[in-house]
Amino acid sequence: MIPLTDDQVRMLRLRAQRLAAQHPHTKTSVAHLVSELGGIQAQDTQAARLAIRVRSVGLVAADIEYARVQERSIVRTWGMRGTLHLLATEDLNWLLSLLGPVFIAGSRRRRAELGLDEDTCARGLKIIRSVLAGQGSLTRDELVERIATHGLQLAGQARPHLLARAAMEGVICFGPDRDGEPTYVLLSDWIEMDRRSALPEDAACAKLTRRYLGAYGPATPQDQAAWSGLPMSQTRAAWQHIADELLEVEVSSSPTWMLKTDADRLDEQPPPAPVVRLLPSFDIYLLGYQNRDLIVSPQHAKRINAGGGMLHPTLLTDGRALGTWRSKRQKDRLEVQVEPFEPLAPEISAGMETEISELARFLEAKASLRVMTP
Repeated sequence: MIPLTDDQVRMLRLRAQRLAAQHPHTKTSVAHLVSELGGIQAQDTQAARLAIRVRSVGLVAADIEYARVQERSIVRTWGMRGTLHLLATEDLNWLLSLLGPVFIAGSRRRRAELGLDEDTCARGLKIIRSVLAGQGSLTRDELVERIATHGLQLAGQARPHLLARAAMEGVICFGPDRDGEPTYVLLSDWIEMDRRSALPEDAACAKLTRRYLGAYGPATPQDQAAWSGLPMSQTRAAWQHIADELLEVEVSSSPTWMLKTDADRLDEQPPPAPVVRLLPSFDIYLLGYQNRDLIVSPQHAKRINAGGGMLHPTLLTDGRALGTWRSKRQKDRLEVQVEPFEPLAPEISAGMETEISELARFLEAKASLRVMTP
């Protein structure tokens, strides 16, 4: 077992997350990046775009929407933990087959409380197919209204629960936005699903584990279960399935693992300057582990996670959260305000200026930076 310091673990995870310094001429496609990372949290669409920005080179915000709506190489739908994600189209078939049944079963009682028993869900999905086949893309309100004309009234939380069920069964996904509001479309109309990509459950879970460790390692099965939402028993079985592909390392006196194919990262030297990144809200780096103590010190944890599932935009330096930030845009001007937990070293301030410049380029705006006194 190879012992690692906390700083080494953070740097390995930064590299796995594509958050370490990248070659300025290495431009990757949106779909390739989303696939490599195992998906991007996308309950907040702007935050999802910024999560791709901070892990890429040369992209602008419009590239992400082009990949989703024009190329359709990525899809916005329900994924890990039963939450909204951007997923690579090429991964959708095996991912939905693996994740869908778990989250559908896990929400059965709640749906029943909302009046959505299995017969009602089956009826609702049939209506959704019929309505969208005839109407094309519809907003949620429009779709609910059409469903009501077929005799199924949906109130309150029954609406998102039925739509999530439809998405996890591969019936619908998000289509093009209309006047800033998302719409729903039939998945079969939106993309051509590659049925050849279907996998048996054990193979799909093993593939998800490789994808997870490639983007989050070093990590543990508990970390992956927290990230994916899959049962611990299923996750452990997948780790056993690929045991000969894993390299065991020691983190804080506990066994942790990474892929053997990433072992060369252990020999890489830390960069000469601090790695400064402005992570958006709900960033996958913060959502990827069971415990965030290596990322944010307990004394500042509530400033990142204020409760209610909200994760604030984070100033990250060498893998550690050193503050929060927010932005305000007016036309082509962007004002970024950073609130550090403690006074920042000059080299961190220099890294922030570079990040602000990149953020402005990505959003095609002029940006200014204001750092608050801690």
